[in-house]
Amino acid sequence: MKHQHHMPFGSTLNPAGGAKFRLWAPAARAPALIHWAPGGAENRQLAQRGDDGHWHCQVAQAGADTRYVWEVNDGQRVPDPASRHNPDGPQGPSRVTAPHAFEWDEGWQGRPWHEAVIYELHVGTFTTEGTFAAAQERLSYLAELGVTAIELMPVAAFPGRYGWGYDGVLPFAPHTAYGEPDELKALIQAAHRLGLMVFLDVVYNHFGPQDNYLGAYAPQFFSKTNESPWGAALNFDGVGSGTVRDFFVHNAMYWLNEFRFDGLRLDAVHAIVDSNSSDVIDELSLRVRENTTGRHVHLILENENNERRRLAATPQPGRFDAQWNDDFHHALHVWLTGEEHGYYGDYAGDPLDLLSRALTHGFIFKETPRLASGRRASCVPAPAQPLPAMVNCIHNHDQSGNRAFGERLDRLVPPHAIEPALLLMLLSPSTPMLFQGDDFAADTPFLYFADWEGELREAVRQGRRREFCHSESDGLALPDPCSLETLQASVLPWARASEPQGLARQALVRAALQARRQWIAPRQTQLRTGGHLARKVGATGLHVRWRYINGPELWLDINLGAQPVDNTAKEPGGKQQTVFALNREAQVIAWPAWSAYWRTWEPA
Repeated sequence: MKHQHHMPFGSTLNPAGGAKFRLWAPAARAPALIHWAPGGAENRQLAQRGDDGHWHCQVAQAGADTRYVWEVNDGQRVPDPASRHNPDGPQGPSRVTAPHAFEWDEGWQGRPWHEAVIYELHVGTFTTEGTFAAAQERLSYLAELGVTAIELMPVAAFPGRYGWGYDGVLPFAPHTAYGEPDELKALIQAAHRLGLMVFLDVVYNHFGPQDNYLGAYAPQFFSKTNESPWGAALNFDGVGSGTVRDFFVHNAMYWLNEFRFDGLRLDAVHAIVDSNSSDVIDELSLRVRENTTGRHVHLILENENNERRRLAATPQPGRFDAQWNDDFHHALHVWLTGEEHGYYGDYAGDPLDLLSRALTHGFIFKETPRLASGRRASCVPAPAQPLPAMVNCIHNHDQSGNRAFGERLDRLVPPHAIEPALLLMLLSPSTPMLFQGDDFAADTPFLYFADWEGELREAVRQGRRREFCHSESDGLALPDPCSLETLQASVLPWARASEPQGLARQALVRAALQARRQWIAPRQTQLRTGGHLARKVGATGLHVRWRYINGPELWLDINLGAQPVDNTAKEPGGKQQTVFALNREAQVIAWPAWSAYWRTWEPA
């Protein structure tokens, strides 16, 4: 099968030969297309004016692999902002691609959301090689482990050799250091053959600060009234915003249709400003749903504002399948580590009680804006949400990488605490997400790294020093965020997967995911929204009951502490079956330290 997404900008091969090139450049006076013949000769062709600032060219001799740039005001040469491939990076020429050259398998329609077990990975550090092809070699391991979806941190082209990907400047072009576009397609096809979905993290709240040339010929891309935490906000509601909205909505459909991704995770939508009654986030979901019928396509949010109106228990136009649930992570983190700085301060006091609410209600706090400190303006309890719409993790790229030294949770908690915490995430009805290396107890950090140049490089270094001055005051030197060594320190140590501790962690995760497939996933669509119960047991224990509409319940007894706790509550009679146990056997009155016991219950 062949798949190509058609859009009103970028380069497109004509069926009869040649190619068409289209650019939105409302501030350009007379743009020209510069392209190179196979022998290297340079050609220049003036563009024709279209409507509303659009320009276009037809080049009869262009074909797949033709390299080109746009020449805008005063002879400045810039890449195509909708380039499908920039082999020399964002500063170099764009290249025409032939999407129909890749042959896709027939039959894959994805998997329903209730089967999702997500594994977040960064292509550049997931393997030593840091490429799509190398990541493909690890897919069978993940499938055998019980993972059902991988989520790639952003792969759109960004400046420099390495980085997290959240400062991309060419949203349609895979980062060249990771591989060719067809190598990304091969990774996705290989995943599908193993039954794995593939999600992509996309950034629609800002462009990166370096190698972004849009301001020279399309300043309408940027808002005149709003700022984002990372620079100029995008213009989704001012003059010219219709084309800006179209650009990003087409980007979403491009990845889903041309690359056959099974879903998208939208980064930091709380930083998107759009005053329209139906904002660009609503529009994106609506158009994606309309254009991906017949497939399981999933849309996930990162949204600090906890806007529950954006979520739905079933796929709906204008709504999203799930959101990363920071409330779960933060309450668990505060309970296990005692850290209360920044946004963790909202979860101080009784974090175990808040954790129990995250397990039964999803969000802990209602929709509220955050202050400059990271704290919420108010901490009003949220009503119950559909729990499968909550993506829970014990850490992710942000929660490790935004620390001074990038520590994983394993390095921050007592030795026996990590396993019950991990299982709590894997075996609750919310959707679980592992971060790369969780599965084999990786001991490497995940640090912030970016290959910036010039003044920006030094500004980032100084900014990190100011942010984490308390760490340096303890005599510890901060990792240089712009050093190749910082990237290399974050590469997964796959040799550890063969060591006893790594093998033991894999066995635990594999067994837990087998229990999830048998006992939890098949019942997800029957789970109630609300009505779940939790109570504290002693100082460190929780008893949780998740209820299904057809009568049964899933029960959890967990002790997240170093001392045993006594449970004297009388339980109702009925039929029980063990689902999973850690550090204890069946029903006991005294729960051992760091223990957990899952079971199903049905009335007699």
